[in-house]
Amino acid sequence: MATSSLAYYVSPIGLIEISGSEQAITSVQFVENKDQAESPQLPKCIRDCRTQLEDYFRGSLKDFELPLQFEGTEFQMQVWNELSRIPYGKITSYYALARKIGNPNAVRAIGNTNSRNKLCLVLPCHRVIGNDGKLVSYAADSGASSGSWTTNKVTPASVS
Repeated sequence: MATSSLAYYVSPIGLIEISGSEQAITSVQFVENKDQAESPQLPKCIRDCRTQLEDYFRGSLKDFELPLQFEGTEFQMQVWNELSRIPYGKITSYYALARKIGNPNAVRAIGNTNSRNKLCLVLPCHRVIGNDGKLVSYAADSGASSGSWTTNKVTPASVS
């Protein structure tokens, strides 16, 4: 089993905890506090993640290029794979996402899967909104600001 490393990044919208191994990032989550000590030796992928988050919040990065490792059911993997295809500056609805995966009745299941996304921002669950154009739920939202900050970076006409 790979050794896990931990780092933090103080973003404009809150503290982000980054976890991973030598091979891949396993978690990018908003947290309230630094509950654990940062690893003294950080793998390259975690250092790269911190740098890319900084560039993302500065507005100079649109697509994360990081090795990712996530586990889930076949359905969850299908949803997360589709999430990764939503381009920067675009949003989609839960219903449109359900249609894209070939299951238009899976709107609630997609919302549930989004709430289990451990790779916040990197895997853009914040780009999925309700059919009414409102932010319905955001897994990383420790306060309304993080979800609204990320969705404010898109234009309403960009819903697919």
